[in-house]
Amino acid sequence: MPKRVWDKYISERDREVFDSAGFGQDAGLGQRPVLMVVDVNYAFCGEKPEPILESVKTWKLSCGMAAWEAMPVLNKLIEASREKGIPVIYTTGYSRDDKWDRGGWSWKNPRGESLEKAEPKNQSNRDGNEIMEEIKPGNKDIVVYKQKPSAFHEAPTMSYLNLLGADSIIVTGTTTSGCVRATAVDAFSYNYRVGVVEDACFDRSDISHAVSLLDLHAKYADVLSSDKVLDYISKLPDNLFNLPSGVKVPT
Repeated sequence: MPKRVWDKYISERDREVFDSAGFGQDAGLGQRPVLMVVDVNYAFCGEKPEPILESVKTWKLSCGMAAWEAMPVLNKLIEASREKGIPVIYTTGYSRDDKWDRGGWSWKNPRGESLEKAEPKNQSNRDGNEIMEEIKPGNKDIVVYKQKPSAFHEAPTMSYLNLLGADSIIVTGTTTSGCVRATAVDAFSYNYRVGVVEDACFDRSDISHAVSLLDLHAKYADVLSSDKVLDYISKLPDNLFNLPSGVKVPT
């Protein structure tokens, strides 16, 4: 059995239960996938590679080096998708300046999730919701703005997927235990085939990352390496989708 990121956390008893009950079967992806890049912004990554305990001094939600280690993998997936003509959908957050519309985030975690203490203490004045320059959206990519963990919650994601005629969602980004998990479960609930790219997701907590991937692979998604996903993408026909033109339409 190939070594998985969750192996060191799962007991023999739990492994036997999963195997006996048939959890963790490969569902496979379809013929019209979309690559989804969830919340890879400055709030979750920080502005430079540094240990997480340093990064959170400036960006309270930062995942530290885990974010920066995933960045080259994300780039490979994004570039392969663009070259093949597969849609790339980014998500990120938004809120009022006074944060009133963030609701439950302020009740559960007043030190983090999008309140004033999650803002940078330096003088850059960078918006934490800005998508990282290293993987910034191109003209033909799609950006979805959301306020809750799932990319599907009160956001236009489903209408875009319908317009594209997608049948599969390849989920990447952050955090594995939060917005990635919520998005993957909702995609499954809408009867999409779901892949989660193990080395293109990251979290501030190692155990949360690993156990969330374990649970997703057991029930809702195929947790795959980026190499497997890149191989899958390479074998798809070119230009399956009617993508945005990226050209401004005159008014």
